Amino acid sequence: MSFKSSPFPKRPSVTADMLKKDVGYLGRVSFENSTANVRDFERSGLRDINLAEKFNFISPQPKIAIFLSTYEGQNFLADQLDSILNQNYSKWKIYARDDCSTDNTFSILQRFHKTHLSKIDIKSNQKNSGFISNFLSMVCDQTIQADLYAYADQDDVWEEDKLQRAVEWISKIPKERPALYCSRTITVNENNVAEGYSPLFSRKPSFANAIVQSIGGGNTMVFNKAARDLIAAAGADVKIASHDWWSYILVSGCGGEVFYDTHPSIRYRQHSNNFIGTNNSVMARLSRVCMLFQNRFKNWNQDHIDSLSKISHRLTKENLKTLGDFTQARDGTLPQRLLKLKRSNVYRQTLLGNIGLVAACILKKL
Repeated sequence: MSFKSSPFPKRPSVTADMLKKDVGYLGRVSFENSTANVRDFERSGLRDINLAEKFNFISPQPKIAIFLSTYEGQNFLADQLDSILNQNYSKWKIYARDDCSTDNTFSILQRFHKTHLSKIDIKSNQKNSGFISNFLSMVCDQTIQADLYAYADQDDVWEEDKLQRAVEWISKIPKERPALYCSRTITVNENNVAEGYSPLFSRKPSFANAIVQSIGGGNTMVFNKAARDLIAAAGADVKIASHDWWSYILVSGCGGEVFYDTHPSIRYRQHSNNFIGTNNSVMARLSRVCMLFQNRFKNWNQDHIDSLSKISHRLTKENLKTLGDFTQARDGTLPQRLLKLKRSNVYRQTLLGNIGLVAACILKKL
C-alpha cells in the first residue's frame, strides 16, 4: 500500500557502489544518480540476496505476532477477530491468551482456530493474572518469534489498514533500534457507531512526555523486535500502570523511535465493561482530577520510577537526567520541587495537562 502524502520518513539511502558490490549483476537496475533507495532494489526482483537484511532493515514483508489478551469477552470478540482477518496486510498470526474466562470467550477462540488453524495459537491461563501481566507474559515468551509485534484488545475493531500503516513506518527504522508505532482512535459505542475521536496530540513523542503521560493505547501499538526485547528485558513482573504506557516509557527512554499516527487505526469500543475507556470526555477529565487527589497519579509515577531502576542502564544519558530531575521534583521544599520540575523538561500534550502537572508538583502529588 502506498501513501501519497505519507508522514513517514524515507529509508536512508545506500550508495550505488555498496549495492553493486552485493548485487553483482545490475542488469535490471538503472543508476541515474549515485544513490538508490533499498526499496527500489526490493522491487527490482533481486530479493534473493536479502538487501533489507544486509542494510539492517526488517524484511519487506515482516511477520507480525499479535498478542491478544482475553477475559469475559464473548460480546465483542468475534468482531475483533473478523477485523484482524480483514486486514489488507496478511502476514500475521494471533497469539491469544485467555485469562480464565467463565463465559464463551474461549469457545469463540476455539471456533476461530478450527477455521483458521495457521493464523491463531490459543491457550488458557491456569489462573487469572490481569491484563497487564497477561500481555507482558506474551511479550516475554521467547517461543513466540516474529519481525514485528502488536497488542490487541478483545473488544475493538481494527481499520483495514492498521497493520499496513504500522509496517510502512517501522520499515524505515533500522532494525536494531527500538521502534514503536501508535495512533489516534475512533471512539464507537457498543453497536460500533462512531461517536468521536481520541485526543489529537501534536507535540513530539519523547521520554519527557512518556514519564507523565501515555499518548497511545496498546490496542493501536505495533513494535519491532528490538522494542520487544527491551520490554522483555524489564520483565513480566514489573509493577506498572499499564502495558502500553510502560512500552512508551521504555522505547522512548532507551533511545528508540516512537511515532504517533494522527490517522485513526482502530474503532475503540466504549462499553460498560471497559478496563480503560476514552480519556477526552468531561467525566474522564474529572476522573483524572479525582485520581490526582487520591494519589493515583503519584503512585503510578512511583511504580514507574521503581520499575525503571531495573533497566536504568539502558536509558540514554539525557533521559537518565530527566528521570533524576523528575524524581527530585516529587520531594523537597516547594521552590526545590518547581525548579527540578522545570529542569526535567517533562511535559504533557496539552496546556491544561501542563497546568495540572504544575498543580500536582505544588500539592506534592507527582
